[in-house]
Amino acid sequence: MIDMASVEALMFQGDPLADAVIADLVATGRVDAVNEVLSQFRDNDQPIPENLPESVRAYLIATDDPPPWADLDRVAQAYEFFIDDGVHVASVLSFGAMVNCYAQPRPSRVLTLTHRLNQPHRRLSETSQFVLNMMGRQPFGAEGSFVPTIQKTRLIHAAVRYFVTRSGRWDIEADGVPLCQQDMLGALLIFSVQVIDGMRRIGISVTEKEAASYYYVWRVTGAMLGIPAEAMPESLDEARELNAVIVDATYGPSPEGVTLTRDLIQLYEDMVPGRAFDGVVSAMVRQTVDRRVADWMEVPNSRTWNRAVRAGTWLMRVLERAEDRSTVATTILDKAGSLLLGGSVRTLTNGQSTALNIPDDLREKWLDAGICPARPATGA
Repeated sequence: MIDMASVEALMFQGDPLADAVIADLVATGRVDAVNEVLSQFRDNDQPIPENLPESVRAYLIATDDPPPWADLDRVAQAYEFFIDDGVHVASVLSFGAMVNCYAQPRPSRVLTLTHRLNQPHRRLSETSQFVLNMMGRQPFGAEGSFVPTIQKTRLIHAAVRYFVTRSGRWDIEADGVPLCQQDMLGALLIFSVQVIDGMRRIGISVTEKEAASYYYVWRVTGAMLGIPAEAMPESLDEARELNAVIVDATYGPSPEGVTLTRDLIQLYEDMVPGRAFDGVVSAMVRQTVDRRVADWMEVPNSRTWNRAVRAGTWLMRVLERAEDRSTVATTILDKAGSLLLGGSVRTLTNGQSTALNIPDDLREKWLDAGICPARPATGA
């Protein structure tokens, strides 16, 4: 049974540990200096830099390990799923997850107020890198680079809370804390439960075991992001139930969400030269998200393109059933996903060199399978 009072109380909870660090850095004027140091702090086994304020060092030490209940063997199970279907996860993140985020009016207002976050190419790039780091072989182990990614993300969220609440354009009593724990929980469910749903909507087969493993990694990640453990359901079925409750309680139309969605669709339409195929982007969004969300976000609705995408989804399901027996089917499925992610990588930074760094173990597996969507990042 979902305790709605507890869910609603999360609106007024920030992240005290990270929030205290940002307050200290702003008060002492050291934000830029710390940013410079942290930009070089990238790997789990890298020693915490010495030239950091004590508040930052204490925070990094306190947030360095996964929660005691985390089962790293279960985390490893999701790695195998991501080897096979990581490019399809990226597809749904691109077309569906971002739009579902925009269907939440309160977080959309925060994005609009924060110049750094309301740029779709930057948001997609940072989200993609976060997920790539999360789905390495040992995301929380010595060979990974996910822990610093989480720690920096918490500080970014805390900085947004700090400046938005002091902007004079946010009413905490009426709207709760910006980027509150309810928003964080909603985002976790979007990137886990709803991504699995979106994959199935576009014809990708995901077993319940794979779905549960993928959700488990996100649950561990949520705890490291500061979401109260008791707020995150233990099982996938409970997570689906909570997701439905949060969607009904917090999703809806907003001018900010509509604008953010329009900018996102434009970003993807710009990937394809000319205008003849622009309608396929909106049709893919409509195939991936719930119809209500698509309507709230005013996603263009073309009957012709919708039918074409549904036909493609049917073909995808046929190929999925043949995948274990057909090299041709496997090639078509994987190339379709890698083409999309590859296109995303090229456009995420407005035509500049890709900022995405695929973990070595994932890159090797994808290269062996002929589906790696991007070359290794160059430089530091």
